[in-house]
Amino acid sequence: MESMSSIWQGLKPDVLMVFVQISIAAVNIIYKLAINDGMSMRVATAYRLIIAAAFTIPIALIFDRKKRPKITWSVLSKSFLCGLFGGSLYLNLYLEALALTSATFMLAIVNLIPAITFMMAVCLRMDKLNLRVIEGKAKVIGTVMGISGAMLMLFFKGAEIHIWSSNINLLHPHHNQNEQMASHHADLRKKLLGVSIALLSSCSFSMWFIIQAKLNEEYPCHHSSAALMSTMGAIQGTIIAFCVDRDLNQWKLGNTLRILTVVYPGIVVSGLAVIMIAWCIKMRGPLFASIFNPLQLLLVVIAAYLMLDEKLFLGSMLGAMMIVCGLYAVLWGQSKEMKKKTKILIEPLEITRKTENVELVVITVPVHNDKVIQNYKN
Repeated sequence: MESMSSIWQGLKPDVLMVFVQISIAAVNIIYKLAINDGMSMRVATAYRLIIAAAFTIPIALIFDRKKRPKITWSVLSKSFLCGLFGGSLYLNLYLEALALTSATFMLAIVNLIPAITFMMAVCLRMDKLNLRVIEGKAKVIGTVMGISGAMLMLFFKGAEIHIWSSNINLLHPHHNQNEQMASHHADLRKKLLGVSIALLSSCSFSMWFIIQAKLNEEYPCHHSSAALMSTMGAIQGTIIAFCVDRDLNQWKLGNTLRILTVVYPGIVVSGLAVIMIAWCIKMRGPLFASIFNPLQLLLVVIAAYLMLDEKLFLGSMLGAMMIVCGLYAVLWGQSKEMKKKTKILIEPLEITRKTENVELVVITVPVHNDKVIQNYKN
């Protein structure tokens, strides 16, 4: 029983991150259907964050009631930034880009987040290129591969790939202008706009990873930090939605799809998934949480092909493979750097421990000579 328990504890972060990727992949398909139905994504974002706050606050009050540290102004400010970059701003940018592009392309752009994080860190002088070592070269090569893969997906189609003949097109009953712009028949100008917004959303999420890691150091209660982030994001998202979408009819959830669009992402993705990601970052670090992103891309590619009638082209597949390879190159370089930094920190501690274990033997020699004693006293 003890061995099974230890195995589960070791696999727990991996299992949770797989669940996170499956839940996020499913929400992308739901959002694409809601966009096709004419639902405002800003209203959907506000509802999602409100439901996430309502779901995470009771959980935080129950599980963190005995170990919750004091909430300082520094914690509140970091929570506000997490709610902005990982909540309201990120979701609004992401869903706007999703309306202009495809679900497959958006998930490919999400896999650029580690490379974008690296570029942002270099620009802010938080990291160095360090091309003299292999890990520095791997991060640069991975970044270039990721960006090249995204450009390949955008500008090159190639031959169409047929996997399954009887696909279900859930978007077919609602062919509107927005969906035509989001499909592969959209003009280049709309695609470029969608790509620009998608990159901005990835930059926003990269900032969330950085700030979330700092928040975990200062406030190591992932239930409470998720509740604070959702609450801040809900306030921000509601203000944005009311400022842009002043039609109150958009706030009415008239059918099952729209109810599912706000309830499922709010509880599962912005609620459970955020808590799981925060816990996994606390246990394994932000790098571990990024490793599972290609699984999400694979799931969305299959689901979009089978249910949304998104065509698979050779250029898209090659571009996605380049992005994934670039992702793992960047992650490999980061892991190598982390190991070196950890080794530098651990070695002095080991030397100190060895020094502390040295036994000092003091031998006292009796002195019988009175002259020697007299000289010593003088």
